[in-house]
Amino acid sequence: MDDYTEVSFEDRMSTVDFQVSPRAHIVVDSAVCRSCTTQECVTACPADLFVPTADGGILFNYEQCFECGTCYLLCGKQGAISWTYPDGGDGVTFRQG
Repeated sequence: MDDYTEVSFEDRMSTVDFQVSPRAHIVVDSAVCRSCTTQECVTACPADLFVPTADGGILFNYEQCFECGTCYLLCGKQGAISWTYPDGGDGVTFRQG
């Protein structure tokens, strides 16, 4: 039987590198988001990068995105999220801890 060793969040994050691209690989259309009543992206993003704005829109900070695609898969509003891969060499890199 394998032993499971608990790893702290800080230790897990120390194995993640982000090479921030000048081009956002995810673009959120706040105008479309304003008509969304559920805003699944806010609660589903594992990096907590979606922030509701006072006017009902969404602000997205792509700089520490894990590129998991959860937001894109869960979003039910056509055109709210445009998702592409980061340019070569940019984005997230996971290292062995």
